[in-house]
Amino acid sequence: MKRKMPIVVVAVAASAMLGLMVGMMVPTGHAAEDKSDTYRMLELFGDVFERVRNDYVEKVSDEELIEAAIDGMLVHLDPHSSFLNKRKFRDMQVQTRGEFGGLGIEVTMEKGYVKVVSPIDETPASRAGLKSGDLITHLDGEPVQGLTLSEAVEKMRGPIKTDINLTIRRSPKNTFDVSITRDKIRIQSVRSRAEGKVGYIRITSFSEQTDKGLKKAVDKVKKEIGDDILGYVLDLRNNPGGLLDQAVTVSDSFLEQGEIVSTRGRQEENGQRFNATSGDLIDGKPIVVLINGGSASASEIVAGALQDHRRAVLLGTKTFGKGSVQTIIPLGRSGAIKLTTQRYYTPSGRSIQAKGIEPDIEVRPAKIETLESGRPRRSERDLRGALENEEEPGAKDGKAKPKTGANDNKDPKMDGKDKAEEPETSNAKPQDYQLDRALDLLRGVALFRSKMVN
Repeated sequence: MKRKMPIVVVAVAASAMLGLMVGMMVPTGHAAEDKSDTYRMLELFGDVFERVRNDYVEKVSDEELIEAAIDGMLVHLDPHSSFLNKRKFRDMQVQTRGEFGGLGIEVTMEKGYVKVVSPIDETPASRAGLKSGDLITHLDGEPVQGLTLSEAVEKMRGPIKTDINLTIRRSPKNTFDVSITRDKIRIQSVRSRAEGKVGYIRITSFSEQTDKGLKKAVDKVKKEIGDDILGYVLDLRNNPGGLLDQAVTVSDSFLEQGEIVSTRGRQEENGQRFNATSGDLIDGKPIVVLINGGSASASEIVAGALQDHRRAVLLGTKTFGKGSVQTIIPLGRSGAIKLTTQRYYTPSGRSIQAKGIEPDIEVRPAKIETLESGRPRRSERDLRGALENEEEPGAKDGKAKPKTGANDNKDPKMDGKDKAEEPETSNAKPQDYQLDRALDLLRGVALFRSKMVN
C-alpha cells in the first residue's frame, strides 16, 4: 500500500497537467510494459479532467472535480472506503471522541438507497422511531438514488434546530414520511442499571470514552446490587461499531487469556493478533450478550470473542456482518482517506464478512399478551366429593373452609368486563422481550448453580 500512495497523491496534485507529464515519461525495458496500461489510464483521466473543466455547462472548481474523482475511486471499492475532505475529516475525529452534529443514525448504502444500520440512543433519529433496516428513499422530497453515501450524509447534516423530512420504506407496503429536527449529538457510549440482582450494561458505540465508561458502569452496578449480583447483560443491539482498539479493550475486560481478534490484509506481514491479558472486570460472573441486525463491526468483534471463548451466551438475532477494518490515512491539509485495509477474524478463525454472527439462542423481538380463557377452569378442589388436604387448617376436625367454585371470588365490579381491557398506567415500563429472556436465563443459571451447591 505504501508504494502506491505517493503515485495517487502526485497524480491528484498535478492532475491539471497530467496529460503533459505522462507524455514526458518514457520508461524503458520490462517496467515500460508493466506500467504502460497504468500510464494510459492516467492520461485518460487527465484528458477527461481537462474536458470537464473547460466544457461543462457550469463552472466547477478544480477542488470539487478532484475530490469527486478521488471519492468515486474509493466508493467504487466497497461501501466503507471513502474520501474525507478537511471538514469531513474533522467531523470524523469529533465523532470518534463521542460528540458530533446530525440526526444520530449510522447508515450504509444498499441498492441505491440509504439503509439505517442503527439509530443511536437518545438522538433525534431514535426519538423519531427509526429502526435498523429502514431504507431512506427521499430527503426533503428529493430521491436518494443517484447520490453517493457521502452526499446523502452531507444532506442529512446541517445546523442544529433545523428540520429535514425523510421518506422511510420499512417494507414494500409500509412507506411513510418523518420530520426530524437536527441536533447536536452527544453520545454517552455506556449506560448501566440494576435489573433486580442482574447488572445491565448497554454500549451504544465504541468511541474513545467506551473503556472508561465500561469500568464506571461495572463499579456503579456492583455498588448498587452488592455481593448478591447474579450476572450481567451486555447489550450490543443496534451498536454500529467504532474503534478497533476499544473493541479489543472491552473484550479483554471479560477474558483472562487467549486471542481476541486477528486482522489480515494483502500483505501477510501486516497482519495483527490481539490477545487478552489476565484479569476479569466482573470476577467470572456469567454474561448474556444481546445482539441483533444492527450490531456491526466492533460489536461483532466483542460478540465473536466472547462466544468463541465460551465466556458468554449470545442471545437475540444474527448480526450485521461487517468483517472489515478501515484505516484512516491523513493526507496533510487535504483531509484523509478511509480505506478498507484488512479483514478481521474471530479467535476460532471465522470471518463474519457478509455472514454475521449467529446467536447461541435466537430470540426475536416480540410482545407478550395475556390470553383470557373463555370459561373458568376447574381444579381438583372443584370436584364433588374431593378429598380435603390434610395439611389445611381445620381439615381433621371437619372445620375446613367450604369448597368454592372458580367464580366465587370474582370481583362484582368486574362483571361484564375483561381485565385485559383495564387501562395501562402511563408510566408503565416499555416491554423488552429479548432483555426479559436474557434476565430469565441468568436467573435460571444462578438457580441451577445454587441447587448444585446445596
